[in-house]
Amino acid sequence: MRHIYMPIFLVLFTAVLFAQESPTFFLPPENGDGWRTAEAASAGLSAARLLEMENAIRSDEFKRISSVLIARGGKLVYEKYFDGSEMSALRDTRSATKTVTGMLIGLAIERGLISGTDAAVLPFFPDKQPLAHPDPRKAQITLEDLLTMSSLLECDDWNSFSRGNEERMYLIEDYVKFTLDLPIKGFPAWAEKPEDSPYGRSFSYCTAGVATLGGVLEKTAQMSVEEFADKYLFVPLGIREASWQITPTGLAMTGGGLRLASRDLLKLGQLYLDKGTWNGRRIISENWVDVSTRPQVRIDDETEYGYLWWLKPFPAGDKPYDAFYMTGNGGNKVAVFPALNLAVVITSTNYNTRGMHEQTDRLLAEYILGAIKL
Repeated sequence: MRHIYMPIFLVLFTAVLFAQESPTFFLPPENGDGWRTAEAASAGLSAARLLEMENAIRSDEFKRISSVLIARGGKLVYEKYFDGSEMSALRDTRSATKTVTGMLIGLAIERGLISGTDAAVLPFFPDKQPLAHPDPRKAQITLEDLLTMSSLLECDDWNSFSRGNEERMYLIEDYVKFTLDLPIKGFPAWAEKPEDSPYGRSFSYCTAGVATLGGVLEKTAQMSVEEFADKYLFVPLGIREASWQITPTGLAMTGGGLRLASRDLLKLGQLYLDKGTWNGRRIISENWVDVSTRPQVRIDDETEYGYLWWLKPFPAGDKPYDAFYMTGNGGNKVAVFPALNLAVVITSTNYNTRGMHEQTDRLLAEYILGAIKL
């Protein structure tokens, strides 16, 4: 009996050893979608560390992770799905959609459809007026205020008492009208005023404002958000399928709920890593990429915000690496590390749970950055 089981043990041991040492163990397939692929080891990643990550995910140390993809040097070098789905499955990354909306606003500005980020918001919507809570300061709210989550509207998704909390918006048919009708917020003595804040802005996470940017796109482009996105962003990137959530008035919900395949999410990160190009083709201007991923408003001691991009360092051993990233409910992330020439996608269905963002932050720092051979 011993002689029967010994070869089986040796086969299993050899398979594990092969997985840990073979550079081809993590070679993703090429499928004609524009991604070139390479071996993980050739891109400077430890196959053994990636295998440890897989084991940690499958053992439920990390909850409800559905996919992890890594690109380095412009090539897809790691791709795994942990929920039994295929690579074509569309992922609901929730508020990661907001960053896509920022891309679309940039594309509209580049085509002369919008004068610039300093354009006032109210003139786009004469049909939504007169407004509730009229205030002359509303006329000074700009697209940049909405892109940086720093308008003076009383809108805070992180405060359940806020009149602009997104849960209240979902009870209203017209999301844009809901936003424009919000009162101007006040600043109690203990709150930092915009003029006293870094960059002269006060951050307040506001989904309603980003939903309103979708209305601006439709007004200026004279086509639906879906059509505009397909024409100027998705088709040029070779993105074949996208599913938008639609609001009660028929406007695409640009504040969340866009579904894309994991490979296509990674393309968006790679696009910005490559300063607005995809496989050598210019899609969006380098200037827009730079200004979008530049700090525009301070969130906390380690986190800043650009034009709907989050900015903060992630530790890799004793050294932090700066990242700009898209993120959404569940801990979903599309993270870009320029100094490492690295783009990462982590998708998860761990919605509305405590520690969901901390979980994927840890997965990113300990295992993915931990796999980088510097």
